[in-house]
Amino acid sequence: MKVVLENLTKIFPSRTKGGKEVIAVNDFTFEIPDGKLIGLLGPSGCGKSTTLYMICGLQKPSSGKIFFGEDDVTELTPENRGVGLVFQNYALYPHMTVKQNILFPLQNLKGADKMSKDAMLERAYEAAKLVQIDELMDRKPSELSGGQQQRVAIARALVKMPRVLLLDEPLSNLDARLRLQTREEIKRIQQETGITTVFVTHDQEEAMSISDMIVVMKSGVVQQIGKPQDVYDSPLNLFVAKFLGTPPINVFNGKVENEKLLIGGNAVLDVKGVSDQEVFVGIRPEAFIIDKQGPLECKLLNVEVMGRDVSIVSSHEDSVNPIIRSIVDADNLKEVAQESVHFALKPHKVFIFNKDTEERIYVGNEKEKVEADK
Repeated sequence: MKVVLENLTKIFPSRTKGGKEVIAVNDFTFEIPDGKLIGLLGPSGCGKSTTLYMICGLQKPSSGKIFFGEDDVTELTPENRGVGLVFQNYALYPHMTVKQNILFPLQNLKGADKMSKDAMLERAYEAAKLVQIDELMDRKPSELSGGQQQRVAIARALVKMPRVLLLDEPLSNLDARLRLQTREEIKRIQQETGITTVFVTHDQEEAMSISDMIVVMKSGVVQQIGKPQDVYDSPLNLFVAKFLGTPPINVFNGKVENEKLLIGGNAVLDVKGVSDQEVFVGIRPEAFIIDKQGPLECKLLNVEVMGRDVSIVSSHEDSVNPIIRSIVDADNLKEVAQESVHFALKPHKVFIFNKDTEERIYVGNEKEKVEADK
């Protein structure tokens, strides 16, 4: 089921007299392709959950429209939209068994949608088997682990065979190992069912690992939409560059002079076609190459060996962050001096941004390449 958001806006009135209203979502237009898993990504308060609640009908838009396929569902109640919603806190009924929790949405169907008891049981066991909890049907939520409870919540959302599946930070309450396992399960379930799915998270690693496309949001405004790797490789602005990536991107104060990018007075790259100006320079951790003759000299603070790779922790007077983290090949460790380290840079992993607007400044024919890849 294709989902279209058309100029979607949500404004919350001020709670104090004369105070400012809050624009939670601002003019969001996007088409979610049929059968895809879309990640809504951003920090707390960026409007991603509000967008999700407008799609499911729990929040009414201040303006704009929502379409499921060709159907305008903007004014429809949640129960008439055909959505399945999974909350962060599971929201299971503690006095009911797993089976009863999964059956509950089917038991409330009325009219032509009403099902026989046998049909409901068959559907419930199919949903349970899909999320691999069919052996736990007689247990109550208190007898399950966090991951198992989340699977029950997903099964309950799927049992209605929704047109759209909505997941509101479903992994936040799980430990790291279980979170990894459960996100892989969500991707498997989505691919097996083919249900159009919207996944809300503030964890960029989660979003990038399972989403077909990600939508990066900030303060209610969409910053960038695209395939996860494309957004990582070609951020449109400094916010997107800083939000995606582990370890995060390293940011420097720099300047362009005579089509040369300077950091700390040293020319680190050629930047053809860029006018002279002060800039922010974003350098991905994997962009650093240890080179005794490299133009970027940093003060060595620490070396963290992580098996195949090495993380070099250093500092530079023009770095916006207190430390610089570089991921390099362990084989090159012998090139590191005691007090300082010299780097060359991989040009495609270095981005420059306007100092005032923080928008990306493209070098040479970079912009044409980005447009061609879309």
